[in-house]
Amino acid sequence: MKKLIIVLSAAVLMATSSVVFAKAKELKKLTFTYVTSPLNIPSIIEKDQKIFANEFKGTPVEYAEITSGAEQTQALASGDVQVLYAVGGSSVILSAANGADIKVLNMYSRAPKAFCLYSKDASLNSPESLRGKKIAGPAGTNLHEFLTAYLASAGMKITDVSYVSMGIPAAKAALDGGSIDVALLAGAAAYNAGAQGYHKITDGDGYIAAIIAVATTEKFYKQNPDVIKKVASAQKKIADYIAKNKDQAFATTAKYLGLTEQAVKDMSSAYDFSTELTQADMEGWQKTADFMYASGMIDNKFDVKKLFIK
Repeated sequence: MKKLIIVLSAAVLMATSSVVFAKAKELKKLTFTYVTSPLNIPSIIEKDQKIFANEFKGTPVEYAEITSGAEQTQALASGDVQVLYAVGGSSVILSAANGADIKVLNMYSRAPKAFCLYSKDASLNSPESLRGKKIAGPAGTNLHEFLTAYLASAGMKITDVSYVSMGIPAAKAALDGGSIDVALLAGAAAYNAGAQGYHKITDGDGYIAAIIAVATTEKFYKQNPDVIKKVASAQKKIADYIAKNKDQAFATTAKYLGLTEQAVKDMSSAYDFSTELTQADMEGWQKTADFMYASGMIDNKFDVKKLFIK
């Protein structure tokens, strides 16, 4: 009987291994999120230069233009997207804290000064002045976390303002049209708001780590190790291209975002696109998780080490 059990166990293991191997070989397409805002130079250059497509020859590469952090993690969970190429740290933590399978591969960027609160009303210059005001921006993102942290610095909560979830372009348009009091902006939209003479209430420096990451599921990671290696290889090629062709990279980004090359150059100084995960990043991840717990965004304390595959 014991021998039979051992044989059956071995058969099950072999069958399981075969299924995993088959799934890896049967990858019919690879979908990445494509997010150009706020100033995602690596994403713009990758698509323009077809770096993923060249790296994954034989496997069609597709893009999902999803800006909402919540919608990105939902797309990952459903299998519609395999890699989140630029997702906010707060979105990753929220998804993981709610039991979703999501793991961080590496970093995409950090840029706290690039995240801003803009208004046409110059009298809005403190958290208290925002009480009851209509504020718009993308939910479940660094901008959402930034607003919550800014309000919390004065003992206020997100419920003390009228918060409306919408993407950055829509928030900027709403501010232009006067249907909201304050817009949560970053990248090109923030730069344009400043150029129009709008009042910058504050930026994210000191309030958020503004972590953006690259993520997938642990299941996909383990079933497709070759894909994970190629993603890392492609990221290095993207970084190398930008470093060696900085002026062209700025010009391409400017074209995609409708900015001048000088504007992109000026804005890029606020961004760190290093993919390496540092101790400072880990501290930033944990700070975000602790803040989310303290503010009621997640129900339990969360150890960010769970986000990384050992």
